[in-house]
Formats: sequence, C-alpha cells, structure tokens
Amino acid sequence: MIEIIERTEDYVVCIKPIGISSQDDGMGKLLSQQLGCRVFCVHRLDTAVSGLMVYALSGRSANALSASLGNKEYLAVVENTELAESGIFEDLLFHDSRSNKTYPVKRMRKGVRKARLSYEKLESADGLSLLKVMLDTGRTHQIRVQFATRKMPLLGDGKYGSRHNGNIALYSCHLSFRDPSTNETREFTSWPNGQPWERFSVIRGNR
Repeated sequence: MIEIIERTEDYVVCIKPIGISSQDDGMGKLLSQQLGCRVFCVHRLDTAVSGLMVYALSGRSANALSASLGNKEYLAVVENTELAESGIFEDLLFHDSRSNKTYPVKRMRKGVRKARLSYEKLESADGLSLLKVMLDTGRTHQIRVQFATRKMPLLGDGKYGSRHNGNIALYSCHLSFRDPSTNETREFTSWPNGQPWERFSVIRGNR
C-alpha cells in the first residue's frame, strides 16, 4: 500500500517508495488501484528515489497542479564534509537516453539544458554531510550529477561515483502547490527514516 498523506477530490499527496516509477506505469497504476479512480502524474521523481509527491485526480486539477507546483526541496547525503555551508550550482546538462545518464557539458547544443540548484549543509557525521537541496530547475538526475561532478556523490549512487552500495540517499522532503479548488497554498513536509538518515541528529529530532 502506498502511504497517503492527504486526499481531496482534486489531488492525493503520498510517499513514493524506492524502486517504483513515479509515472503512469508505476505509481499512477498503483494509486489508481488503491484509490479506485483515475490518477494523473504532474511531476516526476527518479525511480531510485523516494519521498513526497502529489498526483491529480482529474484532468482539470492536473493542469492546475502542474502550473502551480513550486518550492520542491530534497534531503541528500553526500560523501564529503568539506563543502561550504551553502552554495549555488549552475551547469549545462545533457541527458543520454540510451545510457540513462546525465553529463555536464561546456556549451549549449541540441539536447543541452541549463540546471540550477542551491543547498544548505544541515549537519556532518561519519565523513558524510546531510544537505537540504532546493531545485530551481528540474532536469533528469540533476541533483545527483551536479554534486557528483564536484566530487561529492550522493551516498549509494554508484551510477554517479559513490563508493558505497545501497539505496541512493536522496529524499523529496517538501513540496507546495495551490489547491485547484480553493487556490489556497498547500505545503507538505516529510522526513525519511532508516539509514543513512538516522545518523544525523536533525533527522532523529524530527521523527
């Protein structure tokens, strides 16, 4: 069963588990079966990543939610403790669909897109750092590749250089959008559990 945080006639906010596609063939299908109604995907999350997502329950609300989604934030654990307390990364990224891998490049060309994020370091422990990451753009594997190219891969992300096996330490922890019916801003926050998250007092204190 998918964990449901909130359901209205317009949308459902839930926690996507690791290993399930966020799109129609994965979460869309599972939610449709669980809720007994049609479900519309309005944003994406990597299959290997878990956390908060919102799905629309009608075509009208899908358009409204897609237009109003903002303030998506993530928690990430990187294999580096020397990074600055905060920062902004800007890159040009190219996604190779054949290898399903994203690469930083030096100039614009077909298929290349600008990517920008900011981060804050929340805590360091055991040679790792817990970060809050805010996306200004939503490129495929953006957080993973922008940190990896700066020699701080996400823990467990072997695709982008992690030395450790396991799940990718990336979690969608916050999202906001306008309610399609009331136009009220809705905000949701979730904290991950288990390892490696429990190494950090910030996480333990919010569970």
